[in-house]
Amino acid sequence: QFWEDVEEGLNDIESYHAARGQDIDRIRQFGKSARGEVDEPKGEGPGHQPSEEHVDGLTASPFWDVVSEENEEMFPWAKSLEDKADVILEEFETRLAEQQMFASDSAWQNQVMGKGWSAIRLQRLGIWNEDNCKLFPKTYELLRSLNIPLAVRGVCFARQAPNSGVQPHSDGRNFILTSHLGLRIPEGCWIQSGEERRGWDVGKLTTLDTSFEHSTLNPSADQERHVLIIDFWHPELSEAERAALEFVYDLRNKFESGQIPPRRPKRLLQQEQEAGFGGFWKKLTAGGGDE
Repeated sequence: QFWEDVEEGLNDIESYHAARGQDIDRIRQFGKSARGEVDEPKGEGPGHQPSEEHVDGLTASPFWDVVSEENEEMFPWAKSLEDKADVILEEFETRLAEQQMFASDSAWQNQVMGKGWSAIRLQRLGIWNEDNCKLFPKTYELLRSLNIPLAVRGVCFARQAPNSGVQPHSDGRNFILTSHLGLRIPEGCWIQSGEERRGWDVGKLTTLDTSFEHSTLNPSADQERHVLIIDFWHPELSEAERAALEFVYDLRNKFESGQIPPRRPKRLLQQEQEAGFGGFWKKLTAGGGDE
């Protein structure tokens, strides 16, 4: 049922964007990969671990320098965010004492992220958290005003407790990049992506491709590390491809949350109709009872 609904939606998206000179061929291939119909994608360098949720042909790099002259066209929002980072820093500091706002995630995520990691989520799975956004109205308005191409994962303030770190892992999806805006950074903190290790700077963006194996450490004995995490679409995705991926993941979230009730696959119903006159023959031979 899910993939039937995906195909119907992609057909509509494809028709709309075809008139504008864009196709979604790579997203069709993404679907085949996600369904296991093609070979698993291969990594494009040390530590690169893409999953079956993969878009072909995207540049893979452990880190991206989003605030640079050569990348300004790809990330037009990045410099403006750094220039206005004081707005976020000031608002965050006023709320920092309210530690109960930070929350852990699922048991599986805690196993990967570690007990020392927690977050205040402003957006998750494409949906803004109204209550948390009201606590950080200036941050929310700034992020919205910059037209950042936010992806399906989310936006959050992330806390790393002293003497703790995130274990090496890959998020798998090569079509999402992640920026960390440094807020409070104790000495010696680092993040590693692939074979490259970097630190954070207050008010500056550190951006990585989390389909590379990555990990972090806060070695401070008594200071927490805080960053604002922003997930956004890989800049080499077209508008049509972004729309298609947004549709796929929004639909999946609705299926998983029970917002879309299950039904019999249309292909199965069609086969029954062709073989048994709308299911009449099957009901007759089964004694006329409902399934």
